[in-house]
Amino acid sequence: MGTPHYAKEILQVLIDDEAVEIPLVISQPDRKAGRKGELKAPEVKLLAQEYNLNLLQPEKLSDEGVYEAIVEAEPDFIVVAAFGQLLPKNILDIAPCINLHASLLPQYRGASPVQQSLLNGDEFTGVTAMLMEEGLDSGPILGYRYCKIPSTMLLPELMGRLSSDACALTIETIHRFYTLKPIKQNHAVATYCKKIKKSDGLVDFSSALKLYNKYRAFEGWPGIFVENGTKIKDVKLVEIESQNKIGTILEIKESSIVVGCKEGSLEIGTLQPISKKAMEAKAYCVGRGLKVGNTLF
Repeated sequence: MGTPHYAKEILQVLIDDEAVEIPLVISQPDRKAGRKGELKAPEVKLLAQEYNLNLLQPEKLSDEGVYEAIVEAEPDFIVVAAFGQLLPKNILDIAPCINLHASLLPQYRGASPVQQSLLNGDEFTGVTAMLMEEGLDSGPILGYRYCKIPSTMLLPELMGRLSSDACALTIETIHRFYTLKPIKQNHAVATYCKKIKKSDGLVDFSSALKLYNKYRAFEGWPGIFVENGTKIKDVKLVEIESQNKIGTILEIKESSIVVGCKEGSLEIGTLQPISKKAMEAKAYCVGRGLKVGNTLF
């Protein structure tokens, strides 16, 4: 059971493992995407079709026939990765359900653990293999993979690293399942993260570090933008100690600009005004007559 690229990578290693047979794949339905609102198939679906695997795309796991189809598949395990729905008890009871969650549980239970680790500027993260129960990411731990997060790493690169670790942990967990001793999570220290909305990309220039971490966490989607809709891209953290007038242009370089925040400063390489093409930050300033000492927005 899975939906996005992270889950597709896990499905691929299961397909490649000669000891594993996949009688059924379950993914989310096709969803509208892009400006034209055309239906887009989940990556897990596309991979399943490539290998002619049996596929279901229910709106809800309680839909008619879904439970029966899983029972008929007679699974030894149900592997779950970024599926997007909670599993009801009747499905949890069919076979051991193993979830590959992209955080070090009980930290960051919920829908956006990788983004949350970047938003918080964490130094380490990882993947947890968990035996699922009815709660949200609250089941016993079967195994971990840890990784260090470089301070300049953006979301796509971190997702790639965690996907690779999740693949290795999946195979290891399945083949060693009956020798593993599940460890109960410490629910008292659990933290949660919500689903990302487009509006979460709104930034201001109060803190250079917070803006930079939002840039890292939201690279790709939703991106970061200011109140007037201008998107900010190609951001580097210069320093976090200086005190500046919010949004002041401190330096204009060959193609980029340095902007002051109430705390710290940032280098911005690209700006994209609403409904216009992206442009070098220097060109944006030149076109608007902005100079050092002016406020960017």
